[in-house]
Amino acid sequence: MPLPSWTFALADQTGRIGGVNAGVHAALSTETSLPKLEDRALVADAQAGNRAAFEELVRRYDRDVLRLALNLMKRPEDARDVYQEAFLKVYRNLHRFRFECSFYTWLYRIVTNVCLDHLRRRQARPEDQAPEVSAGFQDEVGTDFFERQKENRPGLDPERSFLGRELGAQIATAMERLSPRERVVFEMKHYQGLKLRDIGDALGTTEETVKNSLFRATRKLRNQLGELR
Repeated sequence: MPLPSWTFALADQTGRIGGVNAGVHAALSTETSLPKLEDRALVADAQAGNRAAFEELVRRYDRDVLRLALNLMKRPEDARDVYQEAFLKVYRNLHRFRFECSFYTWLYRIVTNVCLDHLRRRQARPEDQAPEVSAGFQDEVGTDFFERQKENRPGLDPERSFLGRELGAQIATAMERLSPRERVVFEMKHYQGLKLRDIGDALGTTEETVKNSLFRATRKLRNQLGELR
């Protein structure tokens, strides 16, 4: 499938697509039935060359992809790179999709693999290992898993609020010390709320392997954060 004449625009901080040229929007406006189609029908149409159908798939899942990328990468600029690279991979490889799993699972598999590649490259560059999350993106994605276990109401005193932020920073640092696969598994379980079987499907591995990775990640985090328990 040749690349389209338009290019993917980077998602803004709300996760919406911007910058797609007017021709695509016009095509979508005439395809009023597209939003009502199931993924399977949209994929089949997109495989047949219907670019409006592919745009509908992007629109349907762009927020999920951006949210997953933000949760895994932490840095907005890295998340945007993952977002664009993942959808380009989806477009280039859509003809290989054989409906052996759901499109959603196949898409997640591509996104997580792109995230793993980026995390491995980052891990190889020590100067790039400190996480950077802006306030706006942190609000969108949500607080850290461990921090979410504590109360977080506006009436809490300033000292407790400060300690919560400090704990979040220490957890973020500890997360950077996990292997890329351990980090992806941990965050997909606790941020995305996915079941172990679904994580295994997304990563192309077994539920038992995912369980072992999650166990190792949790043990490492508890050891590193033992004094905070």
